[in-house]
Amino acid sequence: MTHPKVTPLAASLPATVPFVGPETQERDRGAPFLARLGANESAFGPSPKAIAAMQKAASDVWMYGDAQSHDLRAALAPHHGVGMDNILVGEGIDGLLGLLVRLYIAPGDVAVTSDGAYPTFNYHVAGFGGRLEKVPYKGDYEDPDALVAKAHETGAKLVYIANPDNPMGSWHQANVITRMIAELPDDCLLLLDEAYIDLAPDGTAADIPVETPNVIRLRTFSKAHGMAGARIGYAIGAADVIAGFHKVRNHFGLSRMSQAGALAAFEDKAWLDHVRDRVAASRAEIGRIAAANGLTALPSATNFVAIDCGKDGDFARKVLAELVARGIFVRMPFVAPQDRCIRVSCGPADQIATFAQMLPQALQAARG
Repeated sequence: MTHPKVTPLAASLPATVPFVGPETQERDRGAPFLARLGANESAFGPSPKAIAAMQKAASDVWMYGDAQSHDLRAALAPHHGVGMDNILVGEGIDGLLGLLVRLYIAPGDVAVTSDGAYPTFNYHVAGFGGRLEKVPYKGDYEDPDALVAKAHETGAKLVYIANPDNPMGSWHQANVITRMIAELPDDCLLLLDEAYIDLAPDGTAADIPVETPNVIRLRTFSKAHGMAGARIGYAIGAADVIAGFHKVRNHFGLSRMSQAGALAAFEDKAWLDHVRDRVAASRAEIGRIAAANGLTALPSATNFVAIDCGKDGDFARKVLAELVARGIFVRMPFVAPQDRCIRVSCGPADQIATFAQMLPQALQAARG
């Protein structure tokens, strides 16, 4: 007996995911991790008010979530100085990226990104038959000028940049981003991933008029707000761009619990300040640990730190493997020369202390 054939495009794609999750790795190694410092989650957790709101909403789980995410959008809109029609709430930035690619990329259309940048965007472009054009990092920074030039050269429909950046933790000042937007081709849309903006220094977030037609900003509750498992993020953009989402989105993809938790998290400014303080302290401690082991921590505007292991990618992969073998879940950039680094998420003091204990052993074994 045969079975229906997938499309030629689907048949051409590898059955892979952008990241191998820590749970998969734990099953493969037959033991839990001692420190979960690889996925850039907020191990400091969500606001207690968000937890209480989700617990209260659990009794209503028999109902579908509000397809318009009205209450959350009503809170977000005045905060950003925009109308509710300028905001779309969706299933995390990953889900929103998938919808944007579906809307704008037909087979053969070009999307531009940085080689080694956040790979989920690439995954979506390949899945819809688009053609990826990549530019290298400039030092440890995404290169806005090169991205713009490549967009003009290739007639790209989409350009992706994260500010602050994942996986390096670097960031550009707001004026760099506004200049980039002004220099893009008129028919090219900039996808500005601001997942880590709540943790970045003042002057990082660009002041972009919301009806600017060629940019859409992407935010999330997964990082500073500590709600990665709730899968909730949002897009900010011109009303007609936002309206396009309604053609293809999963209208009932967000649960009432996620929406209630995100609203409570957003309203708890004191908790966000608390997390910012803990992230800053954790970044400093990771930097101290790196220096104590003869390594260099790169400056970071995120909730993780890229640590330069001082050699090439092969050596960094050995360090990572030795850390994983000792129960420390970390990740690393995929592309040279950034792959000389490992990437360590900020976390509670006990987990960072466990990393500090195991790093010298991992380095010794890698140098073996």
